[in-house]
Amino acid sequence: MAEEVVLLDLWPSAFGMRVRIALALKGVKYEFKEEDLWDKSPLLLKMNPVHKMIPVLIHNGNPISESLIIVQYIDEVWKDESPLLPSDPYQRAQAMFWADFIDKKASFSFLSSFMHHWAKKVCMAKGEEQETAKKELIECLKLLEGELGDKPYFGGENLGFVDVALVPFYCWFYAYETCGNFSIEAECPTVVAWGKRCMEKESVFNSLPDQHKVYDYLLQVKKRVEIE
Repeated sequence: MAEEVVLLDLWPSAFGMRVRIALALKGVKYEFKEEDLWDKSPLLLKMNPVHKMIPVLIHNGNPISESLIIVQYIDEVWKDESPLLPSDPYQRAQAMFWADFIDKKASFSFLSSFMHHWAKKVCMAKGEEQETAKKELIECLKLLEGELGDKPYFGGENLGFVDVALVPFYCWFYAYETCGNFSIEAECPTVVAWGKRCMEKESVFNSLPDQHKVYDYLLQVKKRVEIE
């Protein structure tokens, strides 16, 4: 019997991109169902009745929610292809720590629960609040640069769990920079070089939208929120 894999998602969601990258790395074929988070589908409400948020992976009728949990699930179910989490317990714990760190710094918290923390702080704020947000973002990225060190990827020679957790936000960098009038590359060249390296991977490139499209989408959301 063929496996049925369905992804409930929204194209600009960095958290959904994590799942798309993981599925691409594993070579898993799936059905993509686009959600409108101003008008959530009955299927989404049924499959994620607690948080009512995307992404949701439905595997043979069974729903899995929360992006990092979904990525871990994908890694365990389709374990023969491109392992994401290390087998060593300590290295595994470290990978999960840094992925959790990224989640806490970029959590869904507003705008119908699908825009992330830095989009609000950098792109929606003004004046002193925006300047503080830019400083905090750079400090966060510098910590991640320290963890990356001189490795090509957080996972070492290949993409790993932390890479999948972080790289979706790379396509949001242009929106941050344009709205905040600053350069992430000037402050954090190592993490930008890492992002460009990740984008050379077909699984990443095909799973992330164009950065200008993301920026245009953000402007549309900002306008809609201001009207409402």
